[in-house]
Order: sequence, then C-alpha cells, then structure tokens
Amino acid sequence: MPAIIAVDNVYKTFRVGKVEVPAVRGVSLAIERGEFVALVGPSGSGKSTLFYILGGLTQVDSGQVMIDDVNFSKLSDAERTRMRKSKIGFVFQKFNLLPTLDARGNIDIAREISGSLAGDQAYFEHVTSLLGIDQRLHHRPSELSGGEQQRVALARALINKPAIVLADEPTGNLDTKNSDIVLAMLRRSNQDLGQTVLMITHNPEAAAHGDRILHMRDGQMVDASQDPQWAPVVH
Repeated sequence: MPAIIAVDNVYKTFRVGKVEVPAVRGVSLAIERGEFVALVGPSGSGKSTLFYILGGLTQVDSGQVMIDDVNFSKLSDAERTRMRKSKIGFVFQKFNLLPTLDARGNIDIAREISGSLAGDQAYFEHVTSLLGIDQRLHHRPSELSGGEQQRVALARALINKPAIVLADEPTGNLDTKNSDIVLAMLRRSNQDLGQTVLMITHNPEAAAHGDRILHMRDGQMVDASQDPQWAPVVH
C-alpha cells in the first residue's frame, strides 16, 4: 500500500531581508495510511515549515510532496484548497477560533466550507460529547477556557472525517487534564476512524502517543541518537 504522505528531497528557503534562511533541507519521509506519527525537534529545526508544506499552506522550492497519491506540489492554489477541504484537518496551538461565532458555529463552519453542513449529525454529537463540549456549544470562545477552546478546535478538525489530521503543538497551551483529553481524542480518531495523524510537539509525553517518532534538526531528518533532547520512546 503506498504511503498516504510521501516527501522526496524537499527544500524550502525563506528570505529575510537580504539573507536566505534554509528551513527545510533535503527532507524525505513516508507516513503510512492509518499511522499516528509524532514529529519532534528544537525550535528552528524546520518542523513547522514542514507542517505547512504538508498541509499545502507553503510551496516547496524543490522536491516532491505526494498526498494520497496526488502530487501536492504540482497543484494550483485552487486545487490545493479543494484537497485541503476534502482530505486534511488542521489543529493549531493557538486554536484559531472565530470570536463572533459560538462553539457550534466554529465547528459548523468547517462543515459549511466542505459542503457537508447537513451531514452526519450523529457523528457531530458523538465528537462533541467525547470531547466534553456538548454542553458548551452555545458559548463563544471568550466564554470558554483554553482547554475548551482547543477541544472545539479539535472537533472542527475532525468533523469532516478527514483522511489526514495535522496537529501543530495541540497541547502546547493546555494543562495536563486537557492535554490528556486532546491526545486521547487524536488517538481515538486514529484507531476508530483510521485517520492518519501527524503531530508536532515539544512534549515527550505527548510524543509517546505516536506509533513512531520522527526527529528534525537544522532542517533535516535525523536519527534519535542525533537529537540529545530526546530519548527513544519504548512502547
């Protein structure tokens, strides 16, 4: 079975003034369908840039990115947008909720954008109940705790049952209790729905939820032994 995410020799450099800053340097990786993978590395290692590349939010300078057998780097902006809507759910550290909408509205906007607003109501109720936000759906983000806001953001990412979930530091702003809820839901979506999860994290305990851990340093994939901040996790 071909990998659902396949990256081959990808490079990305940003220009800051007159200085070129290489963010991703010759990265290759493959993630199989249904895997839960944690991507770790120090600040400035390139992992967030790789996250945006895989989500089709940043173009590569060279190399190839295949998402579910489609060459992502060859698509037009409109084609990448359509693919994101149908294939990928995003979870960000900063929640990115719309302040004028209540929790239900923030979740429903993902269904509306994908054209599935009148979709699986039973699944909507299932997800919001598991995340413990079913009684908070009529509250706006300013009326929710940080943990509740992240759980709304996770529900928004999962509501269309995407094949791939990309999570960037999803527990970075959360206490232990809310971190455990978010990680358990990511694992459940992976196991019960067969969703492929790629999670960026600085947290060894969060990374341990993955089936395997990938390490980045200085824009490249490295062996765990080359990353002194991390020890291999034994399951």
